[in-house]
Amino acid sequence: LSTTNNQVTMGLEDIVPVGVITGKDVQTLFDHAREKGFAIPAVNCTSSSSANACLEAAKNAKSPIIIQVPNGGGAFMVGKSVKDANAAAAGCVALAMHVRAVAKYYGIPVILHSDHCAKELLPWMDG
Repeated sequence: LSTTNNQVTMGLEDIVPVGVITGKDVQTLFDHAREKGFAIPAVNCTSSSSANACLEAAKNAKSPIIIQVPNGGGAFMVGKSVKDANAAAAGCVALAMHVRAVAKYYGIPVILHSDHCAKELLPWMDG
């Protein structure tokens, strides 16, 4: 990682893999960002198109990214005409699966934040 004119350029291939990262790779990336003094952008996505646009922007910036899938994004992904209470969760899963399938092709580390919604929207969740 180097800084030129206040811009951070990545060389993270030796630190974490490209594509969706999980577990200790996420913590390694967070620690590296903290140590080097850069932020990782987090973007709410509502469709495969918006996720792809964010992935492309991160690739062009040579930056890791956090893709968040909010409840409203899941509802949009499944289709706004669907009124089933569980449909938004299904849309979130579908968008998360899309990001997981394509992220590696952008050549950057991607954190997928797929539980980005209010607790009251998950009555079946304990804790």
